[in-house]
Amino acid sequence: MTSPKFSLARPILLAALFLPSLPQALAAQSPLHLQGQVRDTDGRTVPDASITAEGSHGKISATADDTGHFHLDYPDSSTPLTLRATARSLESDPIQLSPQSPPADLAIVLHLSAVAEQVTVTSTRSSLDLPATANTVYTLDAKTLHTYPAITLDDQLRQQAGFELFRRSSSRTQNPTSQGISLRGLGSTAVSRTLVLENNVPMNDPFGGWIHWDEVPNEAIDAVTIATGGGSDLYGSSALGGVVDVVPARPTTARFDASAFGGGQDSSLVGLRGDLGNPHWRQLLAADSYRTAGYIIAAPANAGPVDVPANVHYQSVRSETDYIFSNTNRAFLTGNMLNEAHGNGTPLTTNGTRLWRYILGDDWSAGHQTNGRVRIFGSDEAYRQSFSSVSSVHTNRDTEALTRLQHVRTQELGASTDATVAFSRIAFVAGVDIRDIRGTDYENPIKANAITGIFDASARQRFVGGFGEALASAHHGLFKDFSAALSLRLDSAANLDTRTITQTNPAPIPPAVPTANRSEFIASPRFGIVRQVTSRATIHAAVFRAFRTPTMNELYRTGQIGPQVTQANPSLLSERATGWETGTTFTTRPVALSATYFWTQINRPVAAVLIVAPNTYKRENLGQIVSQGTELRLDLYRSKPISATVGYQYSHAIVTRYNPPPPTQSLVGNWIPDVPRQNFTAQLRAANHRLGELTLAARATGHVWDDSLNTNELHPFFQLDLFARHDFGPRWSASVTLNNLLNQRPEVSFTPPLLTLGSPFLAQGGIAFHWNKDRPR
Repeated sequence: MTSPKFSLARPILLAALFLPSLPQALAAQSPLHLQGQVRDTDGRTVPDASITAEGSHGKISATADDTGHFHLDYPDSSTPLTLRATARSLESDPIQLSPQSPPADLAIVLHLSAVAEQVTVTSTRSSLDLPATANTVYTLDAKTLHTYPAITLDDQLRQQAGFELFRRSSSRTQNPTSQGISLRGLGSTAVSRTLVLENNVPMNDPFGGWIHWDEVPNEAIDAVTIATGGGSDLYGSSALGGVVDVVPARPTTARFDASAFGGGQDSSLVGLRGDLGNPHWRQLLAADSYRTAGYIIAAPANAGPVDVPANVHYQSVRSETDYIFSNTNRAFLTGNMLNEAHGNGTPLTTNGTRLWRYILGDDWSAGHQTNGRVRIFGSDEAYRQSFSSVSSVHTNRDTEALTRLQHVRTQELGASTDATVAFSRIAFVAGVDIRDIRGTDYENPIKANAITGIFDASARQRFVGGFGEALASAHHGLFKDFSAALSLRLDSAANLDTRTITQTNPAPIPPAVPTANRSEFIASPRFGIVRQVTSRATIHAAVFRAFRTPTMNELYRTGQIGPQVTQANPSLLSERATGWETGTTFTTRPVALSATYFWTQINRPVAAVLIVAPNTYKRENLGQIVSQGTELRLDLYRSKPISATVGYQYSHAIVTRYNPPPPTQSLVGNWIPDVPRQNFTAQLRAANHRLGELTLAARATGHVWDDSLNTNELHPFFQLDLFARHDFGPRWSASVTLNNLLNQRPEVSFTPPLLTLGSPFLAQGGIAFHWNKDRPR
């Protein structure tokens, strides 16, 4: 029998052991109450700011009230916390909180975020926080891009209503010469009527104007901004429909990312990124490797023995070295390499690209009111492609013959500089650019497997431009709450040193035939005005001129897609656009709404016009086209666990003037090819720190005509996609992407009698590892 004395001693002993840890245990069960106020760098309160605390129990969020005050309870008061705040284009630096000494009252200061900085750069070519401008700009940050159910960048950008490529398919399988961008219904051919930038440097292919979407590895992209509406006043040629700015990631002091994905159609993607540095020197190295066996693009009713899956494999590598002088001054050197090869749906049709690009830059600042940039850039590209003819579907597409081989070598060199001086209510931006492109196209016609001739064309294009912009805002007097921007750019675009050699065997090679040099001088003005109606609502209006100079591909080489041949035209002139827009934005705690009406007229648009039925076309300055319509975007509960984004674009895009020589048919009233009247997108996003993240994306497009005569119809389509990700701890995650859940393949092109289709249902999944010393997950 146990003695009473021993029975009393045991609980006393246990109490002695555990009572010292009781306060910590109780603290671990009690929440930590945080409160404070959010202000900007000028000391003004920031209403509706989103505040996030992250610790061992995941993320907890709260929203500031109309005076910037917030209250937040974190479930565990014993864990270290990282606190962040964001509001529209502002963000705070991470705030580290210790459980031993939590502050009684927090004062959080917001500054212009990196993404917002790039939005400012896109719309004003300045990284200073300038007065509001009358531009319609949409920003897709890295998280929005990477949690959208898509692998390639062009597919990720399709979450923005109105963004579409020349063809409805993706760069995952589509020939790169079909990857021109259409914004606001301003359809393209292979050439893009939208300028794509990366670090203020043009990314449009210097020879053909299309876009290499896989050039920058996924992990090296921080955000993408899309500025719709003419942008030639700041950026010159190709910005008729707008500007797409790919915001590159900057090197950090210590980071490592690795991912591996794979799935249907024998697809695989491996990505890596590593950063290393100190307060002055930083280095980033990122790489992607992707391949897919693809799918047969010919419609089942048309496919024959020669139809094989369209496929692609590519490798892209990016290196950036930064030297940081201060928080706002840095010099950097960037190098990019892309190696890509496509199979275009038959055994004999292939193409390949090897592209090297480099940028030497300097971002400088002289106080808070003056800054600027210098860029020296260049590229070297080798492109090859083969063309064939296939027996008709009426003979079961059972034979194929090689018809042409093409090799293009393009070199580019350019430089740009700009500077900004800002005062309290007015700012000035000015800059100059120069870009020199030299290209040579080597082609051999082939018949019966033998080369039957030579066609060589070499040419040079030179662009020189300068711009100035004044921005002003008023907070008192007659123009209280108004902001305005006036800009003007002058450009000289020259076609120089053109030489062509045409030989038909067995004739000897003739001397090169020169083409007279010619140049154009273009002025591109823009004026915009913004009225701050309330603290949450603005209205804006703008009018502009813009232009696009024909590419070497349009001027000097004959193209072919299937049986359709498009002849070159060295007499093409630049496209000239005039446009205006007006719109409104409204932002409150659960809702952000933007609506814009646009009208754009393009004179002398370059288009492929049928000259010999059924499949011989020629590039011509068509006369005049007009696109007018509305673009809408609605964001719901952006900072909540469940949020939604809805976008819609209506564009009435037709030919309004065309006076061809007889007997060519007039096209007046016809739709612009490959431009739908209606385009709809929607994303529903859900996030839970235990379950993970989910994105359900829908996209619908109305019918289009695939030719200028409006006889070849592509029917409407609807696509539903799904992305899901679950985090295993702070560094590991697994995800799955399901594309085309309903297996409704969109019609991509129709050149009678051949119809091609987009991808069927595709499932992919993978794992990823993320570690970032500067910003832990």
